[in-house]
Amino acid sequence: MANDLNTNDLKKGDLEKAAAARASLRFVHDGNIVGLGTGSTAAYAVRFLGERVQAGLKIRGIPTSVRTKQLAASLEISVTTLDEFQQIDVTIDGADEFDPQLRMIKGGGGALLREKIIASASRQVVIVADSSKRVAMLGKFPLPVEVIPFAQQLVARRIAALGATVKLRQDAKQSPFVTDEGHHILDCHFGQIPDPPALARQLSDMPGIVEHGLFIGLASVVLMAEGENVTEFRRGA
Repeated sequence: MANDLNTNDLKKGDLEKAAAARASLRFVHDGNIVGLGTGSTAAYAVRFLGERVQAGLKIRGIPTSVRTKQLAASLEISVTTLDEFQQIDVTIDGADEFDPQLRMIKGGGGALLREKIIASASRQVVIVADSSKRVAMLGKFPLPVEVIPFAQQLVARRIAALGATVKLRQDAKQSPFVTDEGHHILDCHFGQIPDPPALARQLSDMPGIVEHGLFIGLASVVLMAEGENVTEFRRGA
């Protein structure tokens, strides 16, 4: 995507991502502290926010990754940190999957730890997604689990004992993918996850796991684009 974003040349999936991202802008207001998500759909939202900033919107963004920080800076979005602001007005982020209860799998972009921290500090979390991200039950997308390298093999064996196929995420050079915090990611194929909260508790209790990609009770609203139409989902609605 160029800085001047032209959505006329996008394929269907990207058109939906762009549509959902653009719809999220109504949740951002002048003077807001805004959490800036990571991933392909969140990147559209950051670019659209950049357009609004260049038109006069005054916000400060807290990026969830180095990659998003660089994108925000290139768009002249003022960037701040959690050291300065521990309360975020609204966060706009994507998801790899979401279910009818707005429980999510996140972390395909490798930023799940910072994304969960930012979401937990936000008054409102707006998730933008294309239609492929909606599922009846979580688990089609492999669950990312961030681990410290020291415990990687031990954690992989313990997760495998829970019934998952576990694969170490690699970068383009076939080396272990390293997160912004210096950790590795295990992509864990559980298949369908009938009880996400129970699995989340098991993973959170496992020494060596820094964070997992099950986001439960964090999304305020999901904006899902299907074709040109954007549907708003809220918990309990």
